[in-house]
Amino acid sequence: MDVKKILWPTDFSAISESALPHVRSLTEKYGAEIHVLYVIEDIAHHDGWYGAFEEKRVEELMAHANKTATRRLGQICDKYLDGCPLYIKHVAVGDAAKEILSLAEREKVDVVVMASHGEKGNFRFGSVAEKVLKHSAVPVTIIPVDPGH
Repeated sequence: MDVKKILWPTDFSAISESALPHVRSLTEKYGAEIHVLYVIEDIAHHDGWYGAFEEKRVEELMAHANKTATRRLGQICDKYLDGCPLYIKHVAVGDAAKEILSLAEREKVDVVVMASHGEKGNFRFGSVAEKVLKHSAVPVTIIPVDPGH
């Protein structure tokens, strides 16, 4: 298997970072580029929480989330991926599994490497990882993480 592009989705948790040794190993072995993805939940489509937000407020919240995500991706890339030949940062808005699958297809990645569950996962296998594994057109490497992590 020749690996030229790797997709590593992150939710900025220590749990998702558990996939990084595998990402680094693959990129060092194959000289692959790494696509790092963070997906912002689209709050505009939530039912009213404590009353409805005005559209302007939702836009402000989403812009702040995007700015924060971009900054955090830069920090992760600088801290953990500095020795990698190429890393590309992506921020998307929507359903995490759908956005991971969409980016994998759009960027023609060769493999997705992700933790078995995200920050809020209380089980050995999270719903996002399960959806990506079931619907991906490319190989998916799931890194098992103890849910009590």
